[in-house]
Amino acid sequence: MTIHQAPEAFGYDSFLAAHQHKEVLRFIACGSVDDGKSTLIGRLLHDTKQIYDDQITALQRDSRKHGTQGAEVDLALLVDGLQAEREQGITIDVAYRFFSTDKRSFIVADTPGHEQYTRNMATGASTADVAVILVDARHGLTRQTRRHALLVSMLGIRRVVLAVNKMDVVGWSQNRFEQITAAFDAFAAPLGFGEVKAIPLSAKNGDNVVLPGAAAPWYDGVPLLSYLESVPVRIEEQAAPFRMAVQWVNRPNSEFRGFSGLIASGRIAPGDAVVIAPSGRTSTVARIYTADGDLPQAVEGQSVTLVLADEVDASRGAVIAAAAAPLRITDTLEARLFWAAETEVARGAALLAKVGTVTVNAILSEIRTRIDPETGRPEPAGRLVANDIADVVLTLDRPVAVDAYSANRDTGGFILIDRETTDTAALGLIQFTDAPSKNVATPVPQVGATARGGILGGLRRLFGRS
Repeated sequence: MTIHQAPEAFGYDSFLAAHQHKEVLRFIACGSVDDGKSTLIGRLLHDTKQIYDDQITALQRDSRKHGTQGAEVDLALLVDGLQAEREQGITIDVAYRFFSTDKRSFIVADTPGHEQYTRNMATGASTADVAVILVDARHGLTRQTRRHALLVSMLGIRRVVLAVNKMDVVGWSQNRFEQITAAFDAFAAPLGFGEVKAIPLSAKNGDNVVLPGAAAPWYDGVPLLSYLESVPVRIEEQAAPFRMAVQWVNRPNSEFRGFSGLIASGRIAPGDAVVIAPSGRTSTVARIYTADGDLPQAVEGQSVTLVLADEVDASRGAVIAAAAAPLRITDTLEARLFWAAETEVARGAALLAKVGTVTVNAILSEIRTRIDPETGRPEPAGRLVANDIADVVLTLDRPVAVDAYSANRDTGGFILIDRETTDTAALGLIQFTDAPSKNVATPVPQVGATARGGILGGLRRLFGRS
């Protein structure tokens, strides 16, 4: 007789419960070509035991064919999967990898180092909480290091790891490490980073990546993984006012009507006053409905259905926000664009703008300046080409509700779409001048509402969830 062990004996329920509620950290690895970004990510995957036996076998085979480490396994090939990347030995497209530890789950983006792939790098950085900027200990800060640090700051990342790689090649010189960190601190001082954590490491050998490196007794800090496991995640979004773009209206029968979406920032509870954009109608939250039952409170990152106390007109594209913190409603966007399309664009171009869950027609009415990605200085521009960064003005065919990107990355970001090809043409970061916009729409007042019942629209991490 065959005896089968009960499923409970494997502890599946406790295992799934433990992993279901872990925080997720999104981070990027960026820096100059050959600084070791792909090797570092491969080392993280390898040393956290995220690679299966068949993947190891394939990696050994690929290393003999495409590797750059002689007879050793080339961990960079775990990330560089495109044939062109392997043939040229560089990263071209953004590669996302997922791994997990007992403390946290991770989504890591390996971004290209080449200048012609700036748009790819910006795409990866747009959703990241932390940037790991690699520097080759032999070469120190390079032109690309400075470019990427500037781009990271533009895209709102406030926590940076300065990973000084290939320390084994310079004999783990403390003096060399301190020279590089001092130079980066001086360059990054005006960029507004909240934290810069410098870590000496060797991605090839694994020192100070997952486990401490014995070769550097003078370094008393933690390895890279330990830092990533403990760095705060999305604390700015959690502290920001409540915003939720409506993705669909949940109406299974005449007795129930709720508005479903992903909470972009803040928290909400039954009884809280909210306002709907762009109409300006106000109400209060009656229920927070989920498939697992009603919640007493919902926070940033949760997908919920809000049932309101009043019958309000709202559909996909509307936004529910905290009534006490209305956002700007406008049909003119001042924005910083990261132009991604291969085609050039000039003033007067017609595009589509996707802001949150709403898509509107947009005209590029003004190109104010192009931004030098190395210095951040503006310069005149008549048109934009691939990888350009520019400050522009867009005129929309109807008002949308937005934040400044510096205040809220989720509600202050959008994308532009080519009307003919439907390809993503640009990433946009909304900026406000001190003067109020002449196109600010006045919400419809109603009983119990302020005349400025204002509101939100926005994109979930630029390419957001729609």
